[in-house]
Amino acid sequence: MNRILLLIVFCWGPAVPAEAEDAMVSSLRPGELREFEQQSPEIQELLSYALGLTERGLAYRFGSGDPRLGGMDCSGTVWHILRHLGYAAPRSSNEIFLWLENAGNLRRVRDPRKVDDPVFASLRPGDLLFWEGTYAVGKRNPPTSHVMIYLGRLKEDGRPVMVGASSGRRFAGKVRHGVSVFDFVLPGPGADSSFVGFGSVPGLEERPEPGGLRRLEAILSRWKTP
Repeated sequence: MNRILLLIVFCWGPAVPAEAEDAMVSSLRPGELREFEQQSPEIQELLSYALGLTERGLAYRFGSGDPRLGGMDCSGTVWHILRHLGYAAPRSSNEIFLWLENAGNLRRVRDPRKVDDPVFASLRPGDLLFWEGTYAVGKRNPPTSHVMIYLGRLKEDGRPVMVGASSGRRFAGKVRHGVSVFDFVLPGPGADSSFVGFGSVPGLEERPEPGGLRRLEAILSRWKTP
């Protein structure tokens, strides 16, 4: 009897995102982003390090925030990037959401349908993006379930893009699995998920630790043409 009950609980427990067995990712160079050169050194450093992770073939791995494990989940990727650069980010997507809100950096939005909506006029590269409903989160409050980092728009066609970890989102029409660049698109009518807000990382404009400029130069040197 106990085994039957355990099986029922296991099968009908809160759903979690599927973990991709193999990484299928896309990457960009910082110079392919339209607004990159106009950003502060701190934001350039953030975007450059995040794009560097997309070159490592990292899969989507639920519960991981460590690239040495071969993959990370969405909040684990954001947590790892910010922690690596010296920012005291919390681990889960809803805690990161509250972190921005408590700092006064969060911009909540109401059911936008297009990225060109006026509500995004203050969206800047390096801002964090938040969704609800991408998977079941139980009684989590707020019910934030997904977070990504906004990269800006591509020089090539002006398309808005973001970086993070996902299993199933697309870039240039292709489904990607892992730590990757993705098109920034909003859920359509009838979708289970909804985009709920965005905002800047608390303390991002302040240098969190010495040596950041040297680290940025080292990251960018990988993309310099000989």
